[in-house]
Amino acid sequence: MQTLAHWDGGPGPWILLFPLFWAVVAIGAVTVLRRTVGRGRRGPWRAPDDPRPSGDSPVAVLGRRFASGEIDEDEYWRRLSVLDEQFGRTTGGGAA
Repeated sequence: MQTLAHWDGGPGPWILLFPLFWAVVAIGAVTVLRRTVGRGRRGPWRAPDDPRPSGDSPVAVLGRRFASGEIDEDEYWRRLSVLDEQFGRTTGGGAA
């Protein structure tokens, strides 16, 4: 009975492990490079379609709270006017 350690007909089935090993190494390298290169300040593991900015502004937090129903419209406008008084024009749009 022939064993894999004493295969006389060539390299045997172990030869298939070498291309498989290098394929895993190449796929791993491509995955790491795609996740780290070109992401900028967002970090290597943040999803590319993540809508959250890295630094949430007070106006953005206020807008999310209003959109989710935590605060009503009157409170939204009152707090927005306070933010405008403290930080200047923070809404970024509107008529001058």
